[in-house]
Parts: sequence; structure tokens; C-alpha cells
Amino acid sequence: MEPSTGTGGGIAERLAQVRETIARAAARAGRDPAGVTLVAVSKTRSPDEVRAAAAAGQLDFGENYAQELAAKRAALADLPHLRWHMIGHLQRNKVKLLVPGLHLLQTVDSPRLVETLDRRLAEHDGRLDVLVQIDVAGEEQKAGLAPDDAPALLDALRARPRLRLRGLMAIPPWTLDGEGSRPYFRALRELADRLGLGPGERELSMGMSDTYAVAVEEGATLVRVGTAIFGPRG
Repeated sequence: MEPSTGTGGGIAERLAQVRETIARAAARAGRDPAGVTLVAVSKTRSPDEVRAAAAAGQLDFGENYAQELAAKRAALADLPHLRWHMIGHLQRNKVKLLVPGLHLLQTVDSPRLVETLDRRLAEHDGRLDVLVQIDVAGEEQKAGLAPDDAPALLDALRARPRLRLRGLMAIPPWTLDGEGSRPYFRALRELADRLGLGPGERELSMGMSDTYAVAVEEGATLVRVGTAIFGPRG
């Protein structure tokens, strides 16, 4: 297993280290590292920290809370090329804060949210790429859909052309290292296989600062990395 990236140095240096770790993990798995998108988790980070990451070439940023994402997007409106990902649970009454203008919603997990998103998109003649969040470990306290419930939600998404299903996302239970998370990453990949997800629907968002190298080895196409890029929170 690859050791996790350290937190010393500046944002640009840490970004380079994370990208190198992704490249090595992809090579071990016989994959092209260009097939892995790095999402910098900017939750609680300042707009200036996001700017520093953007100046180092980072394009994709993930937020956990709708209000924080909306505020940060507004503060960085002069950087319209940034791609914003919602990676936390989205309440239906907060949809209007983010849609339109969101690059990817990674946490769709209910038919009611699908309906709310579709109505909002219809008002703006918009489209939105989404991932379905799967509870791979059956943790009642976590958001996400049970694997057995996934087919019905996928059908609901495919019936609404304004919503484009791109793949699956999971937040496994916390483990001491990436190896402890490997079975959950593998389970998400195998679920994508069983669901018959084809081209355009095979994104797998899994892996965070301590586990992203293993996630890449197991097929992640998006990894969500915060501390390894921005350093410890003060």
C-alpha cells in the first residue's frame, strides 16, 4: 500500500504530491492516470486557499454544505472555469442554492430529490450530471442508498433527461488505512458491474486523503482529497 501524502509544504507542493501518488497508484493498476479526476475538498477552507489551489492548476472543488458552496462560488466568480462538486447530503430545500451552475452532484440518494432537481432544472432549461450515493456498508447513520435499491433510482434518473446519470459514489466506514477501505471500494466497482453501467455512466467517486491511492487501484475515477492538499485545519 502507498503511504498517505504528508501535509508539509504549501498547497501547490501538496497538490503535486497528491497527483504523483495518483499516477503511481494508476500505474500499479495498469490504468491511465488521466482517467482519475482529483476533487479538492475545500470544505471550511477560505476562498484564498481555493485560489492558491486553482493557481496550481486545480479545477475541481468539492463542498459538503450547500450554503458554503454557494458562497464560495460567488466569492470566486472571477474564476468561472472552476468546477464545483456537491459531495455532501443535499436537502431538497437547498437545491435552489446550487442549481443551475453545479458541475456534478455526487450524492443523489432518493426519488424525492430526483423530482426536486428535475423541477428546478425545468425552470431554467438546465441539465445536471449526477452520481448515485451508495451506502456500501449498511451504515444507518449515513446517507446513501442500499445497493438493492439502486436499480429503481437509476431507472428514475434515466427517465428524466435533464438529469444525466454519470455513475456511483460511496463514503466507506472510517478505517485506519486504505487497505481497510479496499473491500468497500471493490464492492462499489462490482455493484457498477452488476448494474450494467455502460460508457458515460461508469464514474466511481471513492477515496479520500488517507485512502485515495487504494481507491485508484480499485477503479476510482474521482477521488475527494482535502487535508492532503490544504493541510490540517487550524
